[in-house]
Amino acid sequence: MARINLLPWREQLREERKKRFVAAWVMTILAGGAMIFMADLYTGNVISQQQSRNQYLQNKITELDKSIAEIKDLRDKRTQLLERMEVIQNLQGNRPIIVRVFDQLARLIPDGVHFKSLQFQGNTLKLVGVAESNNRISSLMRNFDSSEWFADPNLTAVRKVTLGGERMNEFDLTVIRTSPEKEGEDES
Repeated sequence: MARINLLPWREQLREERKKRFVAAWVMTILAGGAMIFMADLYTGNVISQQQSRNQYLQNKITELDKSIAEIKDLRDKRTQLLERMEVIQNLQGNRPIIVRVFDQLARLIPDGVHFKSLQFQGNTLKLVGVAESNNRISSLMRNFDSSEWFADPNLTAVRKVTLGGERMNEFDLTVIRTSPEKEGEDES
């Protein structure tokens, strides 16, 4: 007897193809979903690593900013200390000079001249004094002019005054203070 297939084979074939198609679609969707999930995990991981690097760099930048601020403070302190040291050295260096200036003043004052006030302004010495005569004032100016420690005596005023019943001459004089060592250094 011959074999005749009376079953609806075409419908079964269609159903089978349809199941394969749906299975392929499901597999494709699952594969796509898995790929998207994996890509999301990878991207999240890369972003997380980059954020941790950025945070590390930000922490290091903050540390360096603190170090820079400390260095600036130290430089400022160093500058202040150097300025103080320079002032102290200048004071130490000028200490014997002022003694010499007063010594020279004592040697240069002729008899009959007395100072009422002395005032230093930088290297300028302003004197107010009393002399018995104009000749004594002239002698004082000649002494200042011949001294190594003083230069350019300038008489600004002479007034007649009476002190203790005697007529005296009150004078205002300015003199520039010099240092013999500085002059010697400039020449060489």
